[in-house]
Amino acid sequence: MSLITVKDLAVGYDGQVVEKNISFSVNKGDYLCILGENGSGKSTLMKTLLRLQKPIAGEILMGDGLKANEIGYLPQQTVVQKDFPASVREIVRSGCLGREGLHPFYSKEDKELAEKNMERMGITKLAKHCYRELSGGQQQRVLLARALCATGKLLVLDEPVTGLDPKATQEMYELIKKLNTEGIAVIMITHDVTAAVQYASHVLQVGTSAFFGTKEAYLAREKGESHV
Repeated sequence: MSLITVKDLAVGYDGQVVEKNISFSVNKGDYLCILGENGSGKSTLMKTLLRLQKPIAGEILMGDGLKANEIGYLPQQTVVQKDFPASVREIVRSGCLGREGLHPFYSKEDKELAEKNMERMGITKLAKHCYRELSGGQQQRVLLARALCATGKLLVLDEPVTGLDPKATQEMYELIKKLNTEGIAVIMITHDVTAAVQYASHVLQVGTSAFFGTKEAYLAREKGESHV
């Protein structure tokens, strides 16, 4: 059964449609890259999937036991967020807050989960460091560890390598791929078509040249269009 099934979705804001007729599904283990030009509705679609805003039309169905508060989300960082004065451990633990409703203290299980995910991301030695003192690549690892504290099923990533140098970019892609091979489904917005083709199992293209299907079907389509 699909983790998420989207049917005839229209997304936008203030009643204005940005993109419509969006249909796709994500199953356990899938790696879906969402492609599209700037302004094509990628981020609006992601916010709608996360229920941060309501769809204008259509429906989003969750299955396989997935709950809305069990999606790990890594948003694009703002300048203010990059300068956040908290420790790495505090930020990673905060990913546990939405899983079982708000509670004033972290449980033993929460703390153990945070430690496990810091280890998975290779940032255990940075646990006491201030987040704003880290490099861009280290900060993204912290935010990915935080997202993992919210989920064991689905990660939603919005341009996770923006602003990173080539080495950190490659490391981040490899980390995401490793998590995917461990059974976590991935939905990633990216403008990097090369990475999408390398890592994705499926591609959703929004905008004027809409498409949803396997990576192989996407490549065949692109090859066919290049010969037109």
